[in-house]
Amino acid sequence: MHPVFVARSAAALPIWFVTPATVAKVVSKLDKFARAYVKAAGFEPRPGRHLILPSRQGVGGVLFGLEGSADGHNAFLPGLLPGVLPPGTYRFANAPHDTRLAALAFALGSYQFTRYRKAKDKAVRLVLADGVDGDELSRIAEGMTLARDLINTPANDLGPADLEDAARALAKQHGAKFRSTVGDDLLKQNFPLIHAVGRAADNTRAPRLIDLRWGKSSHPKVTLVGKGVCFDTGGLDLKPESAMLIMKKDMGGAATVLACAHMIMDAGLKVSLRVLIPAVENSVAGDAFRPLDVYPSRKGLNVEIGNTDAEGR
Repeated sequence: MHPVFVARSAAALPIWFVTPATVAKVVSKLDKFARAYVKAAGFEPRPGRHLILPSRQGVGGVLFGLEGSADGHNAFLPGLLPGVLPPGTYRFANAPHDTRLAALAFALGSYQFTRYRKAKDKAVRLVLADGVDGDELSRIAEGMTLARDLINTPANDLGPADLEDAARALAKQHGAKFRSTVGDDLLKQNFPLIHAVGRAADNTRAPRLIDLRWGKSSHPKVTLVGKGVCFDTGGLDLKPESAMLIMKKDMGGAATVLACAHMIMDAGLKVSLRVLIPAVENSVAGDAFRPLDVYPSRKGLNVEIGNTDAEGR
């Protein structure tokens, strides 16, 4: 179970979801002391707004604003709560627009990136509402944490080999088959375009094709392909500085398919899963591929490179 979720607790503090249409009814159910505080605070139930209600023991509960309409609402708005609540165990005192997604948002909102700096546990916990599958939400949150950690890691610590290590660890966790085709072996195995994009990187960051397989071959086939450009300079069509600043995230597609793969495998879905990740660093060097170079593809087509910053397409 995800650490933000806890077993039922009689001491859990109520989170009241309110809209302009429901706030008066909700507030009327509070005790006299809390009603007076809401009035004095001038709380307006706008989406994302919150008010911590005091009690004689400390915190008595929370009001949290949602959109008034159930159509087109932001189901993940409750993800703001872990960042604003004081330590404690909470429960949904009434139903948000989507209780399941609100609980998932709560877990996702508790995410912290801890690779370089130890984060302090805010000790904000949630008791799941009846009928919400905690195991399902936990595997989704775990997959999202994996993806976020990979995307947040800078390129000096997440090159193609490091992305391979993350995929290999996931394969080992779930008993999946794993294979990686690296460097010049890409040419031997007829993957010339992956090789062309990544060949200018340092030898320790050689291009590769990551291949994970899981499940019975008799089950329906599902193949996920994720772009794994661990850093994209743009190649010889060099990016401007403003665009370069976010290029550590150019392997977000790879992170996403690994997250999905974790959810699928952890749930034990009856599919024959394959995950393919071309992992490269698109660098500038003397052997970088050039605009208007022509390379054969695995399919047999000759591809003219119009722009070396379009390697993902």
